[in-house]
Amino acid sequence: MAVRKNQAKLTKAERRDFVEALLELKRRGGYDKYVEIHDRFVMSDLDDQERTGHVSPSFLPWHRQFLLDFERDLQSVNPAVTLPYWDFTVNRSLSDPVFAPDFLGGNGRERDAQVMDGPFAYSGGRWPIYFKADERPFLMREMGRSTSTPQLPTAATVEAALAAPYYDEAPWNSTSKAGFRNLVEGWANGNTGPHNTVHRWVGGHMNTGMSPNDPVFWLLHCFIDKLWSDWQRRHPKAPAYLPVEPVKDIVALDEPMKPWSEKGQRVTPADMIDHRKFYAYDTDAA
Repeated sequence: MAVRKNQAKLTKAERRDFVEALLELKRRGGYDKYVEIHDRFVMSDLDDQERTGHVSPSFLPWHRQFLLDFERDLQSVNPAVTLPYWDFTVNRSLSDPVFAPDFLGGNGRERDAQVMDGPFAYSGGRWPIYFKADERPFLMREMGRSTSTPQLPTAATVEAALAAPYYDEAPWNSTSKAGFRNLVEGWANGNTGPHNTVHRWVGGHMNTGMSPNDPVFWLLHCFIDKLWSDWQRRHPKAPAYLPVEPVKDIVALDEPMKPWSEKGQRVTPADMIDHRKFYAYDTDAA
């Protein structure tokens, strides 16, 4: 079974293989469909209407399938590649190897947020941006520059989400006061939760619906996915997903999720609860 590892524990060869798979998938034209899909759902997922990928209970199973599809595309390039995760509660510095020139590259320059080093720098010619936030064709980051989000989430913030005794609650959107989903997605407690905060801290493309333009997206969401499995393990008697029964504008446990249902594929939150059907994490018990 494929094992997803902490990026801090990747070997040099694993780091290289992951980067090269990203670049090759981009070259083949298979990467940018994920940018387009994600942007579509960010723009349409709203508190008071149909919502699937965000601000809803299906945020976690939707992204699990989204990541799984992407990982399988990477494996069509190199079968040995799996998605690594970034534990931002530990690896918190711009000087950390996750942002090294041989991996994800560093921050954008101040005048236009352009990433200038690493394999995804525009000057290298291998990472043009096709789904743009504006006219700029290069990857943008503004890590740590937002006055509202100067720091990454702490371990205490993650712990607060993991301590939630139930998965989600009505009204099943960004205004839900508690529940693991909204705490980890980030809307509860003044929009300071892990997922949203990291997106804002990285800034640039990560602060738009087109966030998969930045490969940081995959490492962030891989960690959020891992946290869902960690929460399930900590609360074995709690339902791993709510709601079970249909609710207007919400995907219930056994209901199909878009965009897969639009292509004749039936993917439900129930299908995605157990990650071990597809892959393991390096912290899973043997």
